[in-house]
Amino acid sequence: MMRKWGLSLFVVLAAPAWGFDANGVALGATEAEVLEQYPSARCRPLEWKSDAAQRRCDDAQAEIGGAQARITFFLKGDAVQAFDVRFDAQHLERVLAHLRERFGKPASETREKIERRRETRELYKVRWQRGGDKAVLTSQVKRRRVDLNVWRGDFDAEIYRIK
Repeated sequence: MMRKWGLSLFVVLAAPAWGFDANGVALGATEAEVLEQYPSARCRPLEWKSDAAQRRCDDAQAEIGGAQARITFFLKGDAVQAFDVRFDAQHLERVLAHLRERFGKPASETREKIERRRETRELYKVRWQRGGDKAVLTSQVKRRRVDLNVWRGDFDAEIYRIK
């Protein structure tokens, strides 16, 4: 019986984390946990009223999949509701391989063209979803920055809704 329990515990610890995280700071983490992992983050109240978040912790410096990145965490009721990771596009393939290892197989991977009067923009998007938690990596082809947005529930629709 003890042997089975030990093996089960090993399998749980060796399995990829169920939720989305940024180097161990997962959705639902506290502000103290954010600052413990990212002491360079500057936490402060949001400058606007939102039902999605009350505070933000900006400019956390991190290494994600071998790339230098900056992260902003959004908190409500001392729990991380979302985080945005920004990194240089030259590291896209390396970071994407890391995310596939951490988050698993994407739910979708698309290329979209947005027609504008003066130009056509091409976007590359990779999406993951686990229950009500979502992650979307967006890269605009021929641009320098890549964004990874991770959120819980309807955060993406509520964060900039005018109150």
